[in-house]
Amino acid sequence: MSRIFEPATTAGCDPAFAGLFAPAMARLGTYEVCTTDEIPTRVLARGGFKAAEPERLEVLDALGAAGTYDRERAAQLFNGRRIDVRRGWRIADGRFESMTTLSPYPDPALTSIHEGTLIIRWSIPLREL
Repeated sequence: MSRIFEPATTAGCDPAFAGLFAPAMARLGTYEVCTTDEIPTRVLARGGFKAAEPERLEVLDALGAAGTYDRERAAQLFNGRRIDVRRGWRIADGRFESMTTLSPYPDPALTSIHEGTLIIRWSIPLREL
């Protein structure tokens, strides 16, 4: 494995990821950004999410424009490599939840690419919709 590509060594939710890849102040609902070693299809299926067809996107399209990450650095890191993006949604426990999975994903410093899955989850209580 090269120096740039690393296995996902930790799993869990990290505020550093949320600050980089989600809006700083959501007008509605809340964002949570987590990582896992699981493959995207398993993450969505385990959560009972209805999923759209997967997409292979360039890094800037995959990570979007909402976060504060350094776009130039992300583009240089991925150097044309595409990201597998899967989107899903569900209604559970009185909440609407949207989930986007990205694999592989960058570390928060944008110095290496991890072969696990980055999960961006947005949720809102149904009563607020």
